[in-house]
This record gives sequence, structure tokens and C-alpha cells, in this order.
Amino acid sequence: MRSGAEPGLLAYRNGKPVAWCALAPRSEYAALAASPTLKPVGEIPGVWSITCYFVAKEHRRTGLMSALLDAAARQARRKGARLLEGYPVVAESLQGCAGYTGLVPAYKKAGFRIVARPSRSTRVMHKALR
Repeated sequence: MRSGAEPGLLAYRNGKPVAWCALAPRSEYAALAASPTLKPVGEIPGVWSITCYFVAKEHRRTGLMSALLDAAARQARRKGARLLEGYPVVAESLQGCAGYTGLVPAYKKAGFRIVARPSRSTRVMHKALR
């Protein structure tokens, strides 16, 4: 808290935190820079990334991921981002906690488009922020 870093967004219901997503400029994620499969798509400045979600079990399938995507787009735009990027998985391939990076249908609903398919289950999706 003292550093002023804002590592993501929280979603609340009835005054209690029930969901979270990691959101920051892509350049702040060392794991993305080192990843052989999630290299940047194009030379686009001002890219922000959503890398992870948590939604409490009793609040899943209630639209929180979509709400977090919308809030992330607003927050990134306010901070000067030009593009929002995510790494969701196709819903048919979910096993265990595989959905922690998000789900393709939620991203499509939020206006993202697929720009790369680095694996059978993972997609790189972009949303331009104006």
C-alpha cells in the first residue's frame, strides 16, 4: 500500500470483496516478457495486460468476470493505455483452475478480438481503448 502500486481491481458485493483481476502495463509483467508463447503482438505502445482472475466460488457464473473486464478497460484508459490485452482460455478446455486467466466468451462479450493462438487452449485478445 505504501508504494502506491495498483496491482489490480477488486469487485465487491454487499460490501465484501468477492473477485479480483490483475491489471497493469504489460511492461510490468516480467513473466510476459520472458514467455516464449506470449510475446507482444505487434509494436503497439501503451499496452496494458490482464493476467489473472479470482472469483469466489459462490460468485462464479454471475457476470463478475465481465464486470471486471469493463472496469479494467475504464481504469487502463484513465491511466493512458491505448490497448488492453488478455490471455483467456477457451471454455471447452477448462480443467482444474485453468480459467484463472479468463474465459474467451467473457472477453468476446466485452469487445475483445483474438489476435493470436499461442496454444490449443490459450488465446491472446485485444481491445482498443479510445
